Amino acid sequence: MEKKDKKNSVVIFDTTLRDGEQAPGCSMTLNEKLRVAKALKELNVDVIEAGFPAASPGDFDSVSKIAQEIKGPSICALARCNNRDIEMAWEALKEAKKPRIHVFVATSEIHRKHKLKLAKDEIIKTAIENIKFAKSFCKDIEFSPEDASRTELEYLSEVVEEAIMAGATTINIPDTVGYAIPGEFYSVFKYLKDNVKNINSVRLSAHCHDDLGMAVANSLAAVEAGARQIECTINGIGERAGNCSLEEVVMAIKTRNKHFRLETNIKTQKLYHTSRIVSNVTGMHVPRNKAIIGENAFAHEAGIHQHGMLQNQATYEIMRPEDVGLSKSNLVLGKHSGRHAFREKVEQLGFQINSEDKLNDSFKNFKKIADKKKNMYDKDIESIIMNIDSAKFGPWTLKEIKVTSASSSPSSATASINNENNELLKETAKGEGPVAAVFSAIEKITNISLKLKNFEVRGITDGDDAQGEVTVTVEYKGQSYRGQAISTDILESSALAYLEVVNRISRLKNKNNLANTKKTNLANP
Repeated sequence: MEKKDKKNSVVIFDTTLRDGEQAPGCSMTLNEKLRVAKALKELNVDVIEAGFPAASPGDFDSVSKIAQEIKGPSICALARCNNRDIEMAWEALKEAKKPRIHVFVATSEIHRKHKLKLAKDEIIKTAIENIKFAKSFCKDIEFSPEDASRTELEYLSEVVEEAIMAGATTINIPDTVGYAIPGEFYSVFKYLKDNVKNINSVRLSAHCHDDLGMAVANSLAAVEAGARQIECTINGIGERAGNCSLEEVVMAIKTRNKHFRLETNIKTQKLYHTSRIVSNVTGMHVPRNKAIIGENAFAHEAGIHQHGMLQNQATYEIMRPEDVGLSKSNLVLGKHSGRHAFREKVEQLGFQINSEDKLNDSFKNFKKIADKKKNMYDKDIESIIMNIDSAKFGPWTLKEIKVTSASSSPSSATASINNENNELLKETAKGEGPVAAVFSAIEKITNISLKLKNFEVRGITDGDDAQGEVTVTVEYKGQSYRGQAISTDILESSALAYLEVVNRISRLKNKNNLANTKKTNLANP
């Protein structure tokens, strides 16, 4: 897609993979991050902040992999203002077509006194030295004065001016703790525009948190004051109460175009699809009343609303559902539908199946579920595709579970599971309830004992034949793992979600054992 004129375009900087992942329970594996990064590319975001390479080996690997494989958007890595962080950021980014290093240092009084224990001039010196150091690796450097919204304006102006002189190309103003209100945040940008002599040589950016529920409003206020980059996340995920929601801020600019007179490069028809991928990967469900992409965003139940909609859609809808990637039709496919109709429906919903094997697997699952359900909804099709895309294969494969349960006695479950050699193993176990019994039977077969931390179940569609989605969070040797699965049978969903975690741990064990064997062989030729 051709990029729009800089003056009339707002750069969308997506930090789902960095700030979004820092939300409790939202950690992602390398493959999951790559899956999200590919979706962000399809959405046509301008910048993907892929991670914080110095934070962990996993973060470093994921940034490096995304830099190698994702072409189109700028790939950004976060670094504190120190040489080690910056060197690691560049090492991870060096194969990116359009790399960006994002350096930050705190500037507010409370951070200076209690976190950094540095004087104002020391912070400025640190910023200058490290921006110049980052600039020695790549041209595109973003600088953030952390907690800018609580920093004295005169001092903030001084820091920003020096950062620009040192070589920063984007200046990001973070409302790090979600403290600002729109009029106040507008004033910060207006003050910088009026008092920093070299301010027009860089792009101004806003990074807002949602602690007071004003991240989107604050970001739009910054845009009105001259910011031309918004830092945001899919579904608004992020630390504490989250970040500015990408889908909300983008659709606000699009829907109120006559007011803002600005555009973004986002392919808005991909918003719903991208939202569901992030929800599926992180296990963070989208609230029904979430603006733009929630289930109720285009639902009308009140009689007066329904009457208005029948006369003219614009009476109660300021956007078309198709503009965000929602299909107007719902009950279309059934058990007699063919592959072509299925593929067309999948593409209508914004998904792409890139291989015949995936199409075949998806279609088989569709037929299997269609035999069990009276009606197939868009949500059912969506869940099938999500399940195929996120499938984790082996070494354990569930063949069957049988459960007996009564209110007056413990439940009993028999699980039949194939191992990596395709041998069928069967065990029976008891538990306080049917789910606990199923989990115990799986543990007996796989010899992997997990501590269940969280268990969630929700219906994908309405009706007594709805598919149930189960998300489990477990702990194994101090590390948290999350598994997710969908089925018309809640107990089967539970078993598959639990087995997904077991498989991940088993594969990790096998990988470590292989690495240790290689080390031993090298040490003992």
